[in-house]
This record gives sequence, structure tokens and C-alpha cells, in this order.
Amino acid sequence: MAVSLTSATLLDVFRRLGALHEGHFRLTSGLHSPGYLQCALVLQYPREAEDLGAALAARTSALGADVVLSPALGGIVIGQEVGRALGVRALFAERQDGTLSLRRGFSLLPSDRVLVVEDVVTTGGSTRETIEVARATGATVVGAASIIDRSGGNQGLDVPYHSLATVAFPTYQPEACPLCAAGKPIVKPGSRA
Repeated sequence: MAVSLTSATLLDVFRRLGALHEGHFRLTSGLHSPGYLQCALVLQYPREAEDLGAALAARTSALGADVVLSPALGGIVIGQEVGRALGVRALFAERQDGTLSLRRGFSLLPSDRVLVVEDVVTTGGSTRETIEVARATGATVVGAASIIDRSGGNQGLDVPYHSLATVAFPTYQPEACPLCAAGKPIVKPGSRA
């Protein structure tokens, strides 16, 4: 995989590695969908993880970040790889009592320029929470990035956003889900139960 990969090339990698799934899924956002991309199945391969990180770093380097911050669990590996490619620290925020926060001795300074990195963005909720974690320390959030944008450009972020691919699987509110109406069993494949 090269740093200048296209959406089609990236999706071919997901297919080849068995990371593109079809069925009935409950996403981390709570929405339902017939398609799911399991980034962990791609990121388990260090070469692919490194290449994806380098590609995101190439797309975001002009933002001038000096720290990468990712939400646990899904953003940790890709955040580390983007940090490596940019030559900057890579931290993660994790949930404690339902709230995303910096733990394990991680800290940000008001002088830090933060890039928030995720694996997949659907509604932008986890990314917005991670941005707020950084802002609460006084740091400046210069942008956000993800491997996959499932939002259709509707993530609602107030910072520059970059992704390697945009995927347009339909999503449904649970009460209006045709897959539920058809009685299809649902799977919750994400990192939050």
C-alpha cells in the first residue's frame, strides 16, 4: 500500500483482509447499518497500519500538529502510526465512569497543537468528545482525521477534517431500521458494549 492510496484501493485492502462486513450492525453511535468496516482487522498488520498512518500524516502535516490524540480503543493503533509518521507524541483518551479523559499520566499543555485521530467516523461523536478533552486542557485542536469517513461529510466537526476514504453505507435510527423490521439479528462489533 502506498501513501497516495485512493478510496477504492483502501476498500480493496479491507475486502482482501476480511475487514468489510455485510449484515445488520449496531454501530458505536447507536445507529444501525447493513455494512461495517472493522479497522482492527487491517491494523493488526503492522505494514498496513504503518502505511495508513503515513497516508493520514501526509494529508494532515500542513496542520502543524505536535501531538496526536485518539479515543480508545479504536483510535489507538492508527493514532500511534500517525504520530510516528509525523514524528510527534501519540496519546489516547479513555473512558472512566462513562466520560472520556486523559489517564495513565498523559497530559497536554496549552501550547500543544493537537490532531485528533480515529479509525472510523460515523456521527463524529467520539471525535467531538476527544476534541473537548484536548480543549479542556487549554490545548489547540488543529484538526481531526480518520481512516474511514462514514458520515457522508456530515460529521459536524468545527476543525479541519481529513479521511483516507469515504464510505456510504446507509444508517438507520433503531426505531426506523428496516433490518430490525425484517427480523434480521443484530451484531454489535465495535469496541463499546
